[in-house]
Amino acid sequence: MSLLRLSGSERQKLDPFVIATGDASLRDQRDLMERPFFSLAKSRRVTPILYEAGNVRVEVFAVPDHGMATIWDADILIWAASQIVEAENLGLKTSRFLRFTPYQLLTAIGRRTGASDYKLLKGALTRLQSTAIRTTIRNDARWRRHQFSWINEWEELTRRDGCVEGMEFVLPDWFYRGVIDCSLVLSIDPAYFRLTGGIERWLYRVARKHAGRQSGGWLFEIRHLHNKSGSLARVSDFTLQIRRIAQRQPLPGYRLRIEREGARELLRILPARPFPRSVDSAVDPIERSHAATVGRSDAALSGDHTQKYQLSLWPETAIPALNLEYNKESNFLLAPDPGENQPDGAGMSSFNPASRTPIQKGSGKEDDIAELPLDPGSETDR
Repeated sequence: MSLLRLSGSERQKLDPFVIATGDASLRDQRDLMERPFFSLAKSRRVTPILYEAGNVRVEVFAVPDHGMATIWDADILIWAASQIVEAENLGLKTSRFLRFTPYQLLTAIGRRTGASDYKLLKGALTRLQSTAIRTTIRNDARWRRHQFSWINEWEELTRRDGCVEGMEFVLPDWFYRGVIDCSLVLSIDPAYFRLTGGIERWLYRVARKHAGRQSGGWLFEIRHLHNKSGSLARVSDFTLQIRRIAQRQPLPGYRLRIEREGARELLRILPARPFPRSVDSAVDPIERSHAATVGRSDAALSGDHTQKYQLSLWPETAIPALNLEYNKESNFLLAPDPGENQPDGAGMSSFNPASRTPIQKGSGKEDDIAELPLDPGSETDR
């Protein structure tokens, strides 16, 4: 693929990482899996996300013309991370400068490849590029804040008839460094793309990062989860959505249970059993996802938010996934069973919500609060 370079383009200084195939086990970047880096709403969000917990700060700002990058747009970053990790594991040279065909990307994340899907992909890339992030995560004592966009620049190669033959984009250094460090990525189940709601998608990523083999699982205060999500929904609406998710049990590899401790409502996340295979296995081909089609976050409640259930592409019994990783970053951890082998620091920890309260501005509701059903066979996925 030969593309003309704009003067001053960052791609002039980077060797391209050419994607040879779309097949790669899915990987997600740890830092993105629980903190509020993306809008969870399907409607356009311009209200900033301002989150602070201890020495961690995340600020996300949107351009009004495009809106904030959504958790569905983040599928592109998951794909990019998966391709980079797969190549690194094979001993191949990678780069922040990715060269690929839209067909490779869309089919890998379970999307169709019609003209409208290519257009929506470009809308998602535009939001990823226009969304600005400032964070203190992974900064040392001297350099305290890093600002970037999810994509530095992107370009498409088209034929004279307008058909897109190839694409290129450049990832930010902050994201790329977090992917090539194997300790900062986790495998995820391909059934993640089946999840339809923004909150349940975010909740899966939280579960994947925190829940390990300990039989007691992880226990979060729901109000604390609301703070960590960056959601503009009211706490009561967010809590109602969590209850509905726990009732449906849609998260692959995890079971959810609502508990109470006095006036506090809690969510316990438990690894599902038995474990027939690990999520590190090869990714199965995906024909179409229940996730919102790339680029539809700024649509009003219209054809992009249909009201009947869509046909499932996975069996109703989602593949339970073995989670081997452990992470101490949580608000509430139950003491594990004495007979289980636990990593260092896996004892009881406590959480004071007042000491880790995020700063959020604005008000509103997430579109997925309504739990709109889907239209079978519709071209407009949620």
